[in-house]
Amino acid sequence: MSHRRNLLTASIIAGLCCFTGTVAAQDTAAPAKPQTAQEKADAAKAAQLEGITVTGIRASLEKSLDTKRNADAVVEAVTAEDIGKFPNTNVAEAMTQIPGVVIDRQFGQGDRVSIDGTDPSLNLTFLNGQPISQTPWQYGAQPNRGFDFTMLAPEIIGRLEVYKSPEARLPEGSLGGTVLLHTLQPLDLPANTIRGSFGLNYNDQASAGARPSGSVLYSWKNVSNTFGLIASLQHYEEKIDRQGIEIFGYNPVSDYIKSPYVAAGIANGTLDPNAKVPDEVNAAWFQQKRKRDTATLGFQIHPTDNWDIDLNSLFIRENFDNWNQSLYPFTHQPDARGNITSFNTGPDGVVTSGHVCGNDNPGCPAIAQGTFDSNIRKSVVRTSAFDFKSTYRGEGWSLGGAAGYSKAINDRISQAVIEPNYAGGYSWDIRHGFEFDNPAAARDPANWHIGDAPGLGGWPGNYGEYNAHSRDTYGQLDFSKDFDSFFNQLQVGYRWNRHEEAMNAHVYGPNGAISLSDLGTGGYTDLGGLGLWDSAASHIMPDRDAQYAWVRSTNGGNEDPGTFLNGTYKIIEKTNAAYAQFNFAGGDWHGNVGVRYVDTKTDGYGYNYLGKPVLPPPSGTYVKSAQTTRNWLPSLNVAYDLAEDVLLRFAAAKVMARAPYNMQVNNLFLNDTQLTGAGGNSGIKPYKSKNFSLSGEWYFAPQSYLALTGFYKKVDDYVFMDVVKEQHFNSATSTDPATFAAQLAAGLCTADGYCTYDISRPENVGSGKIKGGSLSYQQSFGETGFGVTANYTYAKGTLDAGGALPYNSKNAYSVSPFYEKGPFSFRINYNWRSKYLAGGYVAGAPPATTEDYADLGATLGWKLNEQVSFTLAGMNLTNEEYKQYIGVKSMPVARYTTGRRYMASVHFDL
Repeated sequence: MSHRRNLLTASIIAGLCCFTGTVAAQDTAAPAKPQTAQEKADAAKAAQLEGITVTGIRASLEKSLDTKRNADAVVEAVTAEDIGKFPNTNVAEAMTQIPGVVIDRQFGQGDRVSIDGTDPSLNLTFLNGQPISQTPWQYGAQPNRGFDFTMLAPEIIGRLEVYKSPEARLPEGSLGGTVLLHTLQPLDLPANTIRGSFGLNYNDQASAGARPSGSVLYSWKNVSNTFGLIASLQHYEEKIDRQGIEIFGYNPVSDYIKSPYVAAGIANGTLDPNAKVPDEVNAAWFQQKRKRDTATLGFQIHPTDNWDIDLNSLFIRENFDNWNQSLYPFTHQPDARGNITSFNTGPDGVVTSGHVCGNDNPGCPAIAQGTFDSNIRKSVVRTSAFDFKSTYRGEGWSLGGAAGYSKAINDRISQAVIEPNYAGGYSWDIRHGFEFDNPAAARDPANWHIGDAPGLGGWPGNYGEYNAHSRDTYGQLDFSKDFDSFFNQLQVGYRWNRHEEAMNAHVYGPNGAISLSDLGTGGYTDLGGLGLWDSAASHIMPDRDAQYAWVRSTNGGNEDPGTFLNGTYKIIEKTNAAYAQFNFAGGDWHGNVGVRYVDTKTDGYGYNYLGKPVLPPPSGTYVKSAQTTRNWLPSLNVAYDLAEDVLLRFAAAKVMARAPYNMQVNNLFLNDTQLTGAGGNSGIKPYKSKNFSLSGEWYFAPQSYLALTGFYKKVDDYVFMDVVKEQHFNSATSTDPATFAAQLAAGLCTADGYCTYDISRPENVGSGKIKGGSLSYQQSFGETGFGVTANYTYAKGTLDAGGALPYNSKNAYSVSPFYEKGPFSFRINYNWRSKYLAGGYVAGAPPATTEDYADLGATLGWKLNEQVSFTLAGMNLTNEEYKQYIGVKSMPVARYTTGRRYMASVHFDL
């Protein structure tokens, strides 16, 4: 982030703080707070109900603060109105105003959230109290416990809370925080409510024009307010366009000793044999027309004043078809290493540019070295969820029950891939990509071959298909008893949950031989936003429809046994949990203390075989690995009213989180070209952590507060991906004989087909800690219409053995000034997070560091009347670059732009 951006943000904050002094006197005194536990519960419920029907940013902020102030635990809240006032396409974007919450934007929009410096996989999300099943949409991706917020339409959410300190009554499984989402309820809305919107979404980097979105909601209830129903439909489309440079890895100069130039340079000392050379500099383009259709149906029944029944259902269909194409002259390809004619070394011993000769240079061996990797992928995810809840309240007691079922299916994540090759020479640069020596020849489709020219033809490619499904079933029983004492309520309960995750992998091939001139082309790329050289920015593309048809018609149909055996698995996780919690209140004190007991049984199924993989699988190779863990999880939350408008909190708890599902089973994904891979480990233990927090909150005016929070998390059995050397059979022996022959000649494989792979596997690496704090501020400036919300979080996460924790940003802040008066409103939202460790670009690659990232968005609204309003919103207005590197910034591995996004919509509320 530039100094100018820092100064701009600092100036905004300073100006608003100065403005505070001139208008604070106009604010009325804060309202009196409820004192008893029952009063606090009633106030929180009233705030939630009102928060759904209010209009306006200030009223929404007030309801969110009511929830936060009256809670016994450390809780942050966002209401429906506030979600709609942010420039967002999903709920995750609105959560950035919560202190400690940051999101990753690899595809230009927020999907998974980190809370107080923890990995997104270690924070759970529930909708109406139930887990929502998820399944991957990306080809080659694996199941993740972290919730993907892109799947939820913002229009269906009534409110959300983030519990940053646990209570015994809440489901276990989060280290940083638990997100509770609640859909809109019919008895909280006026009868015959009809509301909706229609809009257009536009990405200035994409070429497909604007995409439509729309929603409609209907809610009805009877006059006695004892029965209601609510139904909604949403449709959303957007064009994802990610352009970038990617580098698969780095290897020492000594790997290129076959080149006379390199051999001479090492001998005379002008080249350092240990200097790092990028394998390639890849011009990458990911395009996707993403569609999401959502339907909800809910019922509320109150047969009597003390009996509630709620039923909710959710249906989502998401289309994730995409095309990912990459062009990378492959410097590290075994046959091409001898063609190096120059290397230029930059900072930190990294070779930053060079030249490789080709068949258009006299005396240079004619070999394939420019590779075009074209992947056409189809993916449709279908998700459904059903839940039932009922509570009966007697005289000083209550009994409640809940049950739910959710499933997600992606039964054909498919990929049709080809890799034509070109044999011409080129220059390359780590920042600007590559430039072919003969651009005209590189643009001639007849010079790009797919297995049809000996020594020059590229890998023919194949057809792959992954089938994935996920299921969740749960049941819960809760009982509470009130007492007329300091400990005024006892809550006890039991929860049962069964989760099933399964993946089947199939790859068929190889394809036939052809050249691009025979296959057909689709014009040229336009990747001009990253300062790429002409050959990288504008290169020839296959015709995607012709490619898909050709792959499906010429594919040999021979299934690769290794892919099926290594990539097929199932995991069944059953949990039984019981809890007891005492709530207390007296004088200026309130809070809760309790304990939760969790018994988790995990059964993982996968193939365990020796020797060369074959189909059908040998009998007895599909084996089960079982693990049972038991945990006692005590928790304490204490709040003290130091003054009428000042609240102090302390929380302590022992928590646990489970590793992602694919890490817990015997599975393996191999990249036979890169000789890398990733696999699971059925013996890894759950994360365990002792969490502490201390905070002070000052509610100095309506819709206004200032809070300071400190937290400390001592994490044991932390899971980290470790890269190890393993011997595996290489399927390229049959699918890509030319590549295997080169690997064999380079000494990377043996003649019987076994190669040495760099495999990433999870390991419990000992303990770590996360310590830090957050400062949050919110204020509405009297009757001016102006206001601001802002927060800053410091979170330092380290392993005791050394090294950073994944997805941990040491510094993050958000500032959002707003104005709302009369028919006009606007809101600016600026978020920034410092660098953080993330996964490598390809399986088996070392973890990459994502550089500092900022996002600027704005929303402008105009209310025509009480029924109709208009909104214009923008996201990523600075078109921020998403950049990753390994170790030091001089070793980049990825740099992307995703474009500015604009949303124009009209809203109606009848």
